[in-house]
Amino acid sequence: MKIYQPREELRPYVRYYWVLESNEPFSVLTFPIGCPQIIFHRGNPLYIPELDKSQSYFTISGQVNFPAHIQSCGHLEMIVAVFYPHTIGMFIDTPPSAFYNLEISGYDIENRRLNDIAKRIFECADHRLCIEILDEFLQSKISTSLNICRIGESISTLLRAPSTQVNTLADKACLSKRQYERVFCDTVGMRPKEYARIARFQKALWLMQRGVNSYAAIAAECGFSDQSHFIRNFKELSGHTPKSLCRYCSPYSDLFTNPA
Repeated sequence: MKIYQPREELRPYVRYYWVLESNEPFSVLTFPIGCPQIIFHRGNPLYIPELDKSQSYFTISGQVNFPAHIQSCGHLEMIVAVFYPHTIGMFIDTPPSAFYNLEISGYDIENRRLNDIAKRIFECADHRLCIEILDEFLQSKISTSLNICRIGESISTLLRAPSTQVNTLADKACLSKRQYERVFCDTVGMRPKEYARIARFQKALWLMQRGVNSYAAIAAECGFSDQSHFIRNFKELSGHTPKSLCRYCSPYSDLFTNPA
């Protein structure tokens, strides 16, 4: 896998790009990472058994609340843009709530410019040039709004303290709780309490990745009510207890690790 940084103007909105090529079949367990993605398959698309479907050659991957065993039959070549939790909507002119727990075809949102970008990427022979095409398009779409700024502050708060109450987040955003939940869902793609679960889970993975092995300490650091609450939430989002996951693979938090 190769990681590419977006150009400087895009870094507040696009976390990174990655490119993967593989001729070998594989199956990989993936978890909710809290960040939407745009995916271009120049080879065979991935199959997701939990959804009983293959990704489109041009896929928009939304916020999810379940683990998935993604499968490749080989001849894989994919280019992926990974966004911050609250920013993808400005680039595709579609609220992320429209593809909650879904992998939708980018062609289904009927965005002419985005379809043209997909066509150019599929016709381009060089990965770095593909990233430049994406960079140029995404930069042209930067359009910040009050709600994006509000929810961006909320995401920062939740990453620092995932147990922050919705009322507190709403007050900081100068919105009523009802307004805030609607704006958050439209911007991020899921409700704030559900996103907080993802943030707690990803923070737990990050602590485990750094070598913390006290479940009580992880529970306290991530805002779980107790160790049992931590283990239950962890299993719901990964399909494993923390102990069994460490036997299955090395813990890795995408949300709290920036590979770029």
